[in-house]
Formats: sequence, C-alpha cells, structure tokens
Amino acid sequence: MPHKATAWKTGGATTPHLRRLLDFVEPTRDDVCLDVARGSGPMPAALGPQVRHVTAVDVMPAPASSDPSGAFARMSTVEFGTGPVRLTGGDAVPPSVTREDRLPHPLGPDRTSVKADATALPYRDNAFSLVTARFSLHGLGDPHDALRELLRVCRPGGRVVIADLVRGNLAGPDRDRIQRLRDPDHPGAPSIARLTEMITSAGGSIRRLDVFTVERPVEPWLAGSCDEATADRIRTALIDEVDGGRRTGAKPRIISGELWFTQSWAHVAAEPIA
Repeated sequence: MPHKATAWKTGGATTPHLRRLLDFVEPTRDDVCLDVARGSGPMPAALGPQVRHVTAVDVMPAPASSDPSGAFARMSTVEFGTGPVRLTGGDAVPPSVTREDRLPHPLGPDRTSVKADATALPYRDNAFSLVTARFSLHGLGDPHDALRELLRVCRPGGRVVIADLVRGNLAGPDRDRIQRLRDPDHPGAPSIARLTEMITSAGGSIRRLDVFTVERPVEPWLAGSCDEATADRIRTALIDEVDGGRRTGAKPRIISGELWFTQSWAHVAAEPIA
C-alpha cells in the first residue's frame, strides 16, 4: 500500500524524507560510519547521535583525466513499499567544492570531515560497518569506480546505502530532461534497474530497495540552476505542461498558487560480496 504523502516543515530537526532514509539505514550504536558526498550534507549530523563514529568525506573534484550492538535484527528482504512523499523545501545536490588538502576537520566529538577522492578512498579494506552516499553518486567521479570503493571499505556483513534520483524502468530519458537542463553536468537519473545493476557489477549484493515519489515546490529547486535564464526555461516548460502543453515527465501542478513537480527517489542497501 502506498505511503501517505508527507510535508517537510522547514526548521525541523529531521525532515520526513531524511527520517525515512534513516529508518532504511538502520543505524546502531556499534556502527562505524563513512558518508561520502560532494560538499556538505545532512547525513553525518543525522547519524552522529545514533552510531559510534562518523567520518564524512567531502569529495574533491575528479581529475581532468577521469570521466565525468544491534538492538534489532536487520531486514533481509524488501520491507518498504512505493508511495509519494511531499516536500516543502529544496533538496538540491550540494554544490561543488574547491580542491583542498586532505586534512581532517572536526565536526563534533565523534565526527570527522576529510577531503578525498571517492574513486580512491584513503581507508583500508573493511574499515566501516556502514557507508552512505546521498544524492551524490553522479558527482563522485566514475560511478563504477566510486561504487567499488564504497564496497571495498565496507566490512563483510555491513551495508552500503545509496540514496539517489531514479526513473522508472519503463520511463524514457525525457523523464529527467529538466534535471539535465537545470544541471548540464548531471548525466540524468538512471533507471531503477540500471542503478541496481551498477551496484552489483561493482561487487555488491542488493539487500533492500525503497522506491517512492517525492512532490516538491519548484522554486527552491530552481535556485540551484546553472543560471537564471535556464531557470526561466524550466519554469516556462512546467507551466506550459500544466496548461496542457508538452509533457516534461515532471508531473507539475499548482498547489495553493505555487508550482510543484514530482521526482522519483530510491534508497538501495547493498553489502559487499565476500
């Protein structure tokens, strides 16, 4: 049965979509965690109070030569259904960061931030019990190399959790046309099948999958556009669709005088194949 749509009230400690991800991750007090993102993100702060230690990797730009005690049992099968979630604020992928030395920067008593290359992480094999990457896979360098590294540093029996935009297996590339228009460097959202295939080909075994739709206001999302002219083009395309024009795949509609649109999100939990 589809999950009921929920609203993200800004200013709250944990928004519904982030709480859903945390429930899916199932952090425990024994977990030693690694979060990999482009820029800063909410995961280290959200995980910090629930685990033993969190390290946040702030990914450096890819080199020019690269392609763009558990209190409860873990779920071993798919436990989440599909359904909509409504957001009232932006959730854009963090902006790119400038290259800096790979030095640790404190985030708090049990959290550390490190600059590193996601395709060559500076950690030994099996170093972490939990590895997360939220809305950053397309910005980590070569996806296969990045996924291979996330799985390499995850210990046997641990889990790698990827949260990202997706499109349905039967949806064509036009489904995320406005995403690629907003961010020309974005390769486009992979299909659900393609995302899981990428993980398995990198050496992971899929354990759980949570796919759902998210309805969100357009304007906070457009704030991350490459320029205002592009934002105007996207806004016009969405309004035209509301008025019966060409479909963008974003299912726009007007809610209380405000323009909203829909995305598909996925949470995937995998573990390294021994």
